[in-house]
Amino acid sequence: FFAKNWITSVVTGFLHELQQPVKCSCSYDSIKHKTAMKRCNNSAVSRSNISTLFSSLHGHIASTTMQSIQELGFTTMTEIQSWAIPPLLDGDDLRGTAKTGSGKTLAFLIPAIELLHRRKFTLKHGTGVLVLSPTRELAMQIHSVAQQLLRHSPTLTACLVTGGADREREAYMLATGASVLIATPGRLLDHMRSSSSFCYEHLACLVLDEADRLLASNFEEPMLQIFKLIPKERQTMLFSATKTPKTNELVKVALRAEFVDIDVTYTKETVTSEKLDQSFVVCPLDQKFLFLVKFLKKHVRKHKLMVFFSSCDAVKYYHELLRAVSLDLLCIHGKQQQDERTKAFKSFISAQFAVLLCTDVAARGWDIPAVDWVLQYDPPDDPSEYIHRVGRTARVDREGRALLLLRKEELQFVELLKQRKVNITEMELNEGKIPQVQDKVEDLVSGDSYLSWWGRQAFKSSIHAYAMHKRKDVFNIYNLDIRKLGKSFGFKEPPFVDLSIEYKKGSEKKLKRRIREGYFNDDDADPDNKKTCNGV
Repeated sequence: FFAKNWITSVVTGFLHELQQPVKCSCSYDSIKHKTAMKRCNNSAVSRSNISTLFSSLHGHIASTTMQSIQELGFTTMTEIQSWAIPPLLDGDDLRGTAKTGSGKTLAFLIPAIELLHRRKFTLKHGTGVLVLSPTRELAMQIHSVAQQLLRHSPTLTACLVTGGADREREAYMLATGASVLIATPGRLLDHMRSSSSFCYEHLACLVLDEADRLLASNFEEPMLQIFKLIPKERQTMLFSATKTPKTNELVKVALRAEFVDIDVTYTKETVTSEKLDQSFVVCPLDQKFLFLVKFLKKHVRKHKLMVFFSSCDAVKYYHELLRAVSLDLLCIHGKQQQDERTKAFKSFISAQFAVLLCTDVAARGWDIPAVDWVLQYDPPDDPSEYIHRVGRTARVDREGRALLLLRKEELQFVELLKQRKVNITEMELNEGKIPQVQDKVEDLVSGDSYLSWWGRQAFKSSIHAYAMHKRKDVFNIYNLDIRKLGKSFGFKEPPFVDLSIEYKKGSEKKLKRRIREGYFNDDDADPDNKKTCNGV
């Protein structure tokens, strides 16, 4: 194991964002990285676009891994791969910053697996590589790639532990040996505390993927506890699409004092892919749903699309509503049962043409093949979230298109995007071509108690989400036209919303039966005792 000290705190005052990039002219004739590539924790390294063949790894990684790479059809490294793999093979800690879809997964898996080969790791040693992911779906994809890279390495295994899966089965896999373990933080910490046969004392490598998401509020405490439990002497790899204050803090805790900082975003004129065509349309609230219907009917049978909403309830409701107007769609949101979510995820990945309605859970890290369009029905929280959403398309040299719906009162958001070097242009709204089906939709919603109930929940959740926007100067809840917002949900009149009431959760079948039998009828409640949407 590497005889390098573990540093839990380093010199304060991170200057990555403030300093000019350090240009590096290192040659890559040899896989060994040059001394000039190393930078301490207050420097950034960026470099011009380079292209390196995977064949240059011959003799530097195990032949079994090389064979898997060739069988997978990989020939040329992406920029982050060509700059990150050499120092990682030398055992350095590394922070890698690259656009979404740039190939970060191979950039950390190839060196991590090579580390196990060099140490002659076997199943009896337990877990040697730990990859932490913020979402189940991203963890599943990393696990799939790891399995393919290990197909010719019988002494090593790749295992997956995530929330919502069979915990006993996971514990058995951990007990029998999980050489490369891909996990979400909460479930991992659960096993570390309670699965006595889980051996991680020989852990040699920690990978933090989508690092900024790993420090989201619901992961902070598990992450801190995990850092306390795992061995201090290890190699650590931290990857993300952006540099944020939270990732800077994570660097202080997770990486050694001297590490390699690879930032390939500085070398680009824009922060999104050059092959991504981005536009926005100014759409009145009462036209949004009608525009969505038109857009989906135009593309559903010839493209692969992702449509982003601000809440789980909105995804659920619009999935039901769009199905009612004869649109066959998939949906993924955080309130789904894990088996339903996994089924939808796999169906969308394998489909040639499909529409996926989703929340921001799908905006980070997923490597979904051939997404043609990203439509942001609800605006993102900030420019960074916008960048991560549109990063689902135009991945690894493919072309893609992205469209953002805004009200005229929200146009300042476009200026915020342009300040972040997002190349976005306006697309005119042709109202004459929007299908006039509002009356039909309103009759449909008012005549279906189940649909109407879900519509009210989605309406409430959307108002909550809008009120929580960080940029309240751009997304001002007080200038929302509530009547027009109600129209976008298919309501003739906007429903009252009691922000203090939380309905008890139950199975969907029971809930559906209770609604249809009349046990739920919150529209009949006294409006004088409610806070209305206009009073939010």
